[in-house]
Amino acid sequence: MDQEGVDPDFSAVGEVDGDRVTVTVTGEVDMATAGELFRAATPGPARAATVDLRAVTFFDSAAIHTLVRLAEHYPGTLEVLPSERVQRVLDISGLGSQPWLRVG
Repeated sequence: MDQEGVDPDFSAVGEVDGDRVTVTVTGEVDMATAGELFRAATPGPARAATVDLRAVTFFDSAAIHTLVRLAEHYPGTLEVLPSERVQRVLDISGLGSQPWLRVG
């Protein structure tokens, strides 16, 4: 984790296709970047979201909170593609079997 602020390798890029936004995230998702992830995943017209976390290298409690907020924002329509590291953090936190997780 970058102790000086935002990870320079972090990005959260959202693309809207119809009513679904797909957000591709790279780098560290932490207190400094979680808000940017949420903003990228919640553009006005989207009614569903896919969050691709397969290139995430660090994931903390602020990032977990962001996923919970997104699950509330997109009830039944959120899909999260975790990296191995993210899956491990979610397993430890008790969220590893959420219906919005797509493993594999």
